[in-house]
Amino acid sequence: MQVLTLLIPISLILGGLGLVGFVYTLRSSQYEDPDGDSQRILSDQWDDHPKP
Repeated sequence: MQVLTLLIPISLILGGLGLVGFVYTLRSSQYEDPDGDSQRILSDQWDDHPKP
């Protein structure tokens, strides 16, 4: 039971760090994709060998 007094704070700190990192990536617009994968995958602009 004494191990829990160590593991619970460590897990809360690591979870908080993960949350802070996630919020940072949201605020710095790292998930913004104006073209979108759905449009980019249909384009053969960057294909070296497009299928006929």
